[in-house]
Amino acid sequence: MSKVKYYYDSENLAYKRIQTRKRKKFGYVVLFLVSSALFGFLIFLLLINTSYFETPKDKIQAREIEALKLNYTVLNKKLDLMDDVLEAIENRDNNIYRIYFNSTPISEEERKAGFGGVNRYKDLQGFNNSELIENTTKRVDVLTKELVIQSKSLDEIVALAKQKEKLLAAIPAIQPVKNEDLKHMASGYGYRSDPFTKIRKFHYGMDFTARTGTPIYATGDGVVYKADASLSGYGNHIEINHGFGYKTLYAHLSKYNCRPGQRVKRGDIIGYVGSTGRSQAPHLHYEVFKGSERVNPLNFYYGSISAKEYIEISKLANQENQSLD
Repeated sequence: MSKVKYYYDSENLAYKRIQTRKRKKFGYVVLFLVSSALFGFLIFLLLINTSYFETPKDKIQAREIEALKLNYTVLNKKLDLMDDVLEAIENRDNNIYRIYFNSTPISEEERKAGFGGVNRYKDLQGFNNSELIENTTKRVDVLTKELVIQSKSLDEIVALAKQKEKLLAAIPAIQPVKNEDLKHMASGYGYRSDPFTKIRKFHYGMDFTARTGTPIYATGDGVVYKADASLSGYGNHIEINHGFGYKTLYAHLSKYNCRPGQRVKRGDIIGYVGSTGRSQAPHLHYEVFKGSERVNPLNFYYGSISAKEYIEISKLANQENQSLD
């Protein structure tokens, strides 16, 4: 029940009851409702859009988000630089290293392959900056894979380089007798007159004329396969297996300086010039095998003579004269 209010009438010296008009009451009610609606609307705005009413915690979080965006931007620039550097390494790998070592280049599809199948970035989706974070994570993953592939490729190149180093050491690349020890080049590779029968036949090696006892050098790294007189006509001879399909033979020796099974290096003294077997005078008969074929030894002297010396030896070796064996 509402309270009854009175006022004092000084003229009549009596209390009189205050009569509230209905219109005024209605105004009060309307004012109350409008005020309540405005207050409710303000509360609603506060709940759905806190940007108008940022708390200190909100401001800290906003600064942290902007800092993260900046960090991701810087990270992507670094990834761009890493992509450029890795691409340069990949180009050298395919176009220089693998070509030099006669190895198949790695295809672009294999290097740049993505990550198919299961969505591995599902946990990064559904946030305000999901696209930025997801794209950066993908780039890091792809770059990591490319680095792994390139690392394995460089390991393979190192292995090929070591094998190439062994190959280069094994190839017969020097003369078996030094130039200062030579009297002259008696005969080369090709058709020559047999010193005993005088019949023209193919001479499969090179004859180096030198005094008996002149040192003979291994022309490449390898293992001594023979050091005996088992081959008819060659007298005391040595065979060295160099690997990679290469083999050399040194014939008519006066004595040995190695034994079968011994590993020798290019430049090691393996024996001495003589005139044993089917020989007309002290000299070294030298042959080079590539696979099962005997090849011209003249093509393998690049490791011990100059271009001028090569031309001179080539002229002498190509003269069709008489061999010494």
